[in-house]
Amino acid sequence: MRFDVITLFPEMVVAPASESIVGRARQAGKIEVVVHDLRDWTEGKHKAADDSPFGGGDGMVMKPEPVVRAVRAAKELAPHSPVVLTSPQGRRLDQDMATELASLSGLIIVCGHYAGIDERAVAMAVDREISIGDYVLSGGEPAAVVIIDAVSRLVPGVLGNAVSAEDDSFPHRLEYPQYTRPAEFEGVKVPEVLLSGHHEKVRRWRKKESLRRTMERRPDLIGSWPLDDEEKELLAELLNEGDKAWD
Repeated sequence: MRFDVITLFPEMVVAPASESIVGRARQAGKIEVVVHDLRDWTEGKHKAADDSPFGGGDGMVMKPEPVVRAVRAAKELAPHSPVVLTSPQGRRLDQDMATELASLSGLIIVCGHYAGIDERAVAMAVDREISIGDYVLSGGEPAAVVIIDAVSRLVPGVLGNAVSAEDDSFPHRLEYPQYTRPAEFEGVKVPEVLLSGHHEKVRRWRKKESLRRTMERRPDLIGSWPLDDEEKELLAELLNEGDKAWD
């Protein structure tokens, strides 16, 4: 999968995209991340990409010309890639959206900045807007990095173990607690079931603890997926144990 990122601050994307899972996926040829400096499509010796807003007000607005030119140039390189704008006004990124985007051959990401982008550029060049949360960032680069990371791990072959993506938090419920060596640390022991070597008991414990954690921390997710018979049984056990997460 190919990611084209259009940004005023290329290094804010280049560095994170060169590390960890995304970096290894690039080296293995599973994904491609191409970063475009928006100033390459500006004019004048100052290469200004922004100007003051019509009607007055605080802040500066990204000019339409360089944004549209940059997107059109990226489209020539990746004609089948839809264009997304990182924006607090967009639909919030979730696992379902990440899965949808991972099915594409590519994605062109435009990083917003300043007080926003001239609306004409949005109308002419952007297919959809994506938000990563209800808070304000200094620019769209961190959001672009989040989108690349969330989508890349769902691209076949990126993760060493395909089950890893399925077990991660948020496809339906939060992940169960994780432990590693030592078996006892400062008097706190790892749950005995994880040391038992009994795979079925471990599987059931993990499923139950995943449900418990979801009830405690994200009860809004309960009911967002159909419960199987085992999950219904485990939820009943949690309630019988006096779990107060529903209160």
